[in-house]
Amino acid sequence: QVQLVESGGGLVQAGDSLRLSCAASGRTFSRYAVGWFRQGPGKEREFVAAVSGNSGSTLVAASMKGRFTISRDIAKNTVYLQMNSLKPEDTAVYYCAARSGNYYYTPKDYNYWGQGTQVTVSS
Repeated sequence: QVQLVESGGGLVQAGDSLRLSCAASGRTFSRYAVGWFRQGPGKEREFVAAVSGNSGSTLVAASMKGRFTISRDIAKNTVYLQMNSLKPEDTAVYYCAARSGNYYYTPKDYNYWGQGTQVTVSS
């Protein structure tokens, strides 16, 4: 069982940066892939970035590459999403999710979810 808690969301202006955190419970956290997803108003949940369990390899969605970075601190059981040069279209609820092993791109492949953190970017 893994429990996830997101934090770090807020209201920012276009061009600003935010760092989201996903704190996880469990002693075997390093074996879990953690993904970040977001869901904007009236939109489906979409993949943002992920880090694999064990290998720690990372992937960022093509549309966000160069602005968003994912990283993890195993000692702190925490995965971070650094978001730079934020745009109004980045406004969404951001969720972190976990699954054993490698990362996947679709929400249905993740077993554990956090409650989400709101990110609002004003123009």
